[in-house]
Amino acid sequence: MWPDNETEQDFLNFSGVAKTVSQIILKAEGRPISIGVSGMWGVGKSSMIKLIRKELSAQDTADPKQIVFIEFNAWLYQGYDDARAALMDVIATKLRQEAENRQTAVDKTKDLLKRVNWLRVAKLGATVAGFAAGVPNLAIAAGMLQVGKSALEGQLDKETVGDIKEGAKETVTAAEGLLKAKAIQSPPHEIQALRSAFEEALREMNITLVVLIDDLDRCLPETTISTLEAVRLFLFLKNAAFVVAADTSMIKHAVRKHFDGVDDELVTSYFDKLIQIPIRVPPLGIQEVRAYMFLLFVENSTLGHDAKELVRTRVCEQLAKSWQGKRVDLAFIQSLELPEKLPGNLLARLDTADKLAPALATASQVRGNPRLIKRFLNELSIRTAISHAHGVGVNEAALVKMLLFERCAAPQAYQALATSVAADEKGRPQILAEWEDAAHKCEKLALTAPWDDPFVVEWLALPPRLANEDLRGILYVSREHAPLVLPGDRLSTEAAEILAALIEHPDMAANLTTRFGNVTRPEIAIVMDRLLEKARSETEWGVPPILNACLAVSSHDAIQGQRLSAFLQERPASQIKASIVPKIADQVWAREVFARWKASSAGAPVKAAITLQEKKNGNVAVK
Repeated sequence: MWPDNETEQDFLNFSGVAKTVSQIILKAEGRPISIGVSGMWGVGKSSMIKLIRKELSAQDTADPKQIVFIEFNAWLYQGYDDARAALMDVIATKLRQEAENRQTAVDKTKDLLKRVNWLRVAKLGATVAGFAAGVPNLAIAAGMLQVGKSALEGQLDKETVGDIKEGAKETVTAAEGLLKAKAIQSPPHEIQALRSAFEEALREMNITLVVLIDDLDRCLPETTISTLEAVRLFLFLKNAAFVVAADTSMIKHAVRKHFDGVDDELVTSYFDKLIQIPIRVPPLGIQEVRAYMFLLFVENSTLGHDAKELVRTRVCEQLAKSWQGKRVDLAFIQSLELPEKLPGNLLARLDTADKLAPALATASQVRGNPRLIKRFLNELSIRTAISHAHGVGVNEAALVKMLLFERCAAPQAYQALATSVAADEKGRPQILAEWEDAAHKCEKLALTAPWDDPFVVEWLALPPRLANEDLRGILYVSREHAPLVLPGDRLSTEAAEILAALIEHPDMAANLTTRFGNVTRPEIAIVMDRLLEKARSETEWGVPPILNACLAVSSHDAIQGQRLSAFLQERPASQIKASIVPKIADQVWAREVFARWKASSAGAPVKAAITLQEKKNGNVAVK
């Protein structure tokens, strides 16, 4: 398994871009600069930020202490703090700590922090002023300043904020505890004073501040714009560099939402005015996808650290020469002189990656996205582990191919393939036989919906051929995606379609109830069998979507209601959440379920919700 975290290890040959960015910052020699690292979700922007910092730290400068880094993740503050104020506070606090460590510019950084707090309080004061109708502005300002005093003394709480309204009726010393009276001016004056204090502090400490801002495109529009406004406050000041990682399309979306009604030209120019040098994370081609997968498998292998690092270095060097026709493939890996032999299981995985790379680089559902590739490989590891745990022997190469189809093909095509497997006594998808032959001979295929997708043609040509493979085990370990309906289940076309719809869109189950009349009772039982199989994978029983599907079936057949009742009573008490109580309260079998939960170790909120429902005298009797 591979964690979905940024890394300083270069698996994507990004070091060249990172070196370029670091050189741009160093050669600026104190001139203000802003750099935008853009790219779609999951392409490696966060890793690029880490590599930029690593490259800057490794530069042979006269004094490494000249560069001070601040990493700011706006997403972490979303919902908890104003991102604009948070970024200003992080910068001011870091500089104060740095000044104290260097024993220089201490007074200036203290002044900077006070002014940041003043602006933060000013924003709070403006908000409070909205409900202090009829109160003179001077009195509101006084109360605001008192909050500022408390903020600096670490005493800001709800009671203090609430006292602003009362304090507005009193006379408060204009700048007590915040700034000297002569220093308190209008917000525009304070903004300019803050910029000056910031620039003077950097100059006196003789440092270049590099602010690395990440995950901006994960934020809601309000947080995104708030962070960018804080960046703008410090922009174009000497000895400051900002590196902002974000998907520009998400930034434009935030601008449109925040500045309602602006045209596309203004949307584009907003970000362009903030970013002097835009750098786009390069997309991955087949070579890069193959190399990335190789390095992921090598990372998780039993090779020693030295061997792993040598492989990584050589792969990145080879990628840098790909424009010369150099290839990163299995033959290249095997040609490396390593301090130890490549394990056999690693070679098998590298061979799989070698064959998969073209499909993962071009398939519309992946398109070489590193995060999606990693998730694909993690899912493969999970399915393999499940097969071992259940004693299900599966061909790993076939599992890889099926997992790729599950992720990239149309859901209707996957369901048709699963139906073909279920219809065959030996679990073989005979529907693929003729198509796979044609694909391997490079003959033109005229496929109809839902198979008419260029991806399917490419997928059919991938090894191994599946037409003669027993895929029942693979579908069994993949049953959370689609049900495995065996020939013995004897489902009609109508029942199979209903089951597929309930699995794929359980939240729409209520819309299918009119079709249940065309399904026999034995088939309804089979449908519930498959739904309950999927439901067993749920670890929290509030109102998961699969519950909607189960309730829809149980409302049609009372016997299935009793089965659902027994199933819910078997759930571990720790999994039961209070939100499920009103969801099932009107079911005739709910009394039995509630009685079991009340007698169990279910949480107090669950038992309180049950008591409330009993008092409402619905279908549940009061005891």
